[in-house]
Amino acid sequence: MAVSIASLFAGGLAQAQEMGNGAGGDGASANAATVVVTGTRVANRSVLDTASPVDVISAETLKSSGSTELTQALSVALPSLNFPRPSLTDGTDTIRPATLRGMAPDQTLVLVNSKRRHASALVNLNGSIGRGSAGVDMNTIPEAMVKSIEVLRDGAAAQYGSDAIAGVVNVRLRTDRSGGEGTVIYGAHKTEYDLLNDVTPAGGTWSGPSKRERTDGQTATVSAWKGLPWGETGFVTLAAEYKDQAHTERSGYDVRQQYPKVKGAFDPRENTINRFDAWYGDPEMKQKTVFVNAGNDLTPDVKFYAWGSYQRRDARSAGYFRPAQDARNVLSIYPDGFLPIIAPTVDDYSAAAGFSWTLAGWDMDSSLVYGKDKMSYQIENTLNASIGAGSKTSFDAGGFSYDQLVYNLTGVRKFDVQGLASPLNLALGLEARREGYKLEAGEPDSYRYGGVVLPSGTPAAPGAQVFPGFRPANAIDTSRSAVGLFADLEANLTDKLLASAAVRGEHYSDFGSSLAGKLSARYDFTRNFALRGAVQNGFRAPSLQQQNFTSTSTNFINGVPFEITTFKPSDPVAVALGAKPLKAEKSTNFSLGAVMRFDPFSLTVDAYRINVRDRIILSENLTSATVRNYITGQGFTGVGGGRFFINGVDTRTEGVDIVANYPLNLGASGRFDFTLAGNVNHTDVTKVPTTAQLAALNPAPILFDRVNVLTLEKGQPKNKLTASVNWKLGQWGVTARATRYGEVLSPGTTPAFDFVIHPHTLADLEVRYAVTPKLNLALGADNLFDQYSETLPPSLNTTGNTPFANYTPFGTGGRYVYGRASYAF
Repeated sequence: MAVSIASLFAGGLAQAQEMGNGAGGDGASANAATVVVTGTRVANRSVLDTASPVDVISAETLKSSGSTELTQALSVALPSLNFPRPSLTDGTDTIRPATLRGMAPDQTLVLVNSKRRHASALVNLNGSIGRGSAGVDMNTIPEAMVKSIEVLRDGAAAQYGSDAIAGVVNVRLRTDRSGGEGTVIYGAHKTEYDLLNDVTPAGGTWSGPSKRERTDGQTATVSAWKGLPWGETGFVTLAAEYKDQAHTERSGYDVRQQYPKVKGAFDPRENTINRFDAWYGDPEMKQKTVFVNAGNDLTPDVKFYAWGSYQRRDARSAGYFRPAQDARNVLSIYPDGFLPIIAPTVDDYSAAAGFSWTLAGWDMDSSLVYGKDKMSYQIENTLNASIGAGSKTSFDAGGFSYDQLVYNLTGVRKFDVQGLASPLNLALGLEARREGYKLEAGEPDSYRYGGVVLPSGTPAAPGAQVFPGFRPANAIDTSRSAVGLFADLEANLTDKLLASAAVRGEHYSDFGSSLAGKLSARYDFTRNFALRGAVQNGFRAPSLQQQNFTSTSTNFINGVPFEITTFKPSDPVAVALGAKPLKAEKSTNFSLGAVMRFDPFSLTVDAYRINVRDRIILSENLTSATVRNYITGQGFTGVGGGRFFINGVDTRTEGVDIVANYPLNLGASGRFDFTLAGNVNHTDVTKVPTTAQLAALNPAPILFDRVNVLTLEKGQPKNKLTASVNWKLGQWGVTARATRYGEVLSPGTTPAFDFVIHPHTLADLEVRYAVTPKLNLALGADNLFDQYSETLPPSLNTTGNTPFANYTPFGTGGRYVYGRASYAF
């Protein structure tokens, strides 16, 4: 019965949101009769009738954000979706992951036209939200190609397979056979932020300002889409986008001594060097994207569809500044120190083709979808100190790629069943998937030890500074296959009670099988009030990235070289430390909600609980002397420890989503669309992993420490609220929005180093004017009042370089002002 209530509740929420403006508001809602395809396999199911909560975000809603990043625009529209923007996190600066309902980035399934989208090749390794995960990069899809986005805020592994623990994001592409639009957007950050500079080195005379003004991050985006006819019934919709983004720099005043002392005195250059020497902020980026979507009726009963895309992203971000006197520097190459640059190139491809037809009363669909993401690293403005003065300053560090080939066959048919208030909708399907992962080594100078010994007698640091290249021993080329079968039932048991059930079994060639089921229902007591709810179990298969990523660097400890490695779980050293073959994460989801409609006002409230067992995490760096001695005792020489992926974290996530919409037409005063939406979310870590091998050591190393535990529990906003109004009258339009981010904790190794980021409210404003029916202009500002999180104290920013915590949920860009011109053709 709880399941029935849950499903009911889901449908009502989608209904209420669609009648307004979607969860994001901004006046871009479709009407209540909008057909959705996410969360249901019933043809022509409108948003009013679904058995799961679905948010529908239109292209116009996305467009009202100043950002051209699809994920950033979506995070503004949906309170339950967050898009952290960390800095100084290597490849994660370039491919930033999104989260839904406070879960991991890889626990949300992303679809394009209801087909599984391939994940990024990047696995996030550094101290940021999503550490250890490999999510989907939605920013590979240009906004110009988006018709709408449907977000199912409910677990759906039984319906769609692995990854759909938190929910599903389904990007629906344009299907236009005529018309088009070209858009030019230019913007920049114009901002001022506070600094704390109350630390001055002993004997030093340098000091910095308390505030800093910046104009940077200039971004130009040119995009266009065009619909073309294909025969009498078909369409070919094309989209292209070019983006040129300068980096933002939010560094603090570097308080460190920069130069070696001269005869015991500070070098005079200490007072003249630019101490804003970090590159802390958004990366520099040049991005080119093309996308095509096509479809045609080959016969009255047979339809063909296809799409394809390509994106090339050239990005540049930085590591920490190395002062001139740093032991990792070579003075003859960089007499004033250097800022190493990580310059990845990302090539992303996708192609899909399929047919739909009718066969003996069944609506059949068969498709083949391919996707590939490749990331190659060039490390610039750096050196290999162990080679000395002859070191190169730019290195090919290697890279990795992930590809996915998916075949789907689905049949849907309605059956008249006596006693039911509607036909029984039965969907049966098969999905076969082949995944590949490849890691390629960099050039030898990017990782080798060149033999230089410092005057102190310590060997110089080997490998390219900031990002040592992958070694031949790290290289791998592997694949796996998976086959899944599913069945999905949905019907109105009575005129008021809608119920659905789904079951799915999958078998993976590398770790085994998994079975998921879901029951849901919706009950409309009256037209004005409904309940909905669901209960289900789900799973997420370990990714090939988590199973196979490995990297190695050489560290000298007391003059002795040790290899520090991110081990594959199957590596003999990891096995000796207690690693086991990765298995699927398991989840149990419960949801219950209510829908209230008093036309034109609507209100929806959805509560949920998501229990996850055996979450896959990346362990701590296990490099203590105790671990090294244990490894040596197991017969491994020269190994200084490392880290590996392991199952074993259990979590419980509870929360509530609330959405209220109120469209108001005041005639001569214009139309207003008001939306108030919010998410309250809390996660508890109820179990952490241990291994018998490590537990037996004295002292026993911790596999998953308090920083990572607290990151899962408190690293994302406790709550997020969005209030927006969209106004339109004649040629004018205005969107005003306020987003409040709740408290976030930036955790430290001990409570003394915890840092609380208090709630902050960001205001966005956009004003639009239609010069002609075809030409539209807009001016806007995101973060209009230039809000920043609190500045870190000197104890947490000892260099002065990084004044803000990386856990800041809205980034460190400050105010962003922009202009947009669109021309329809």
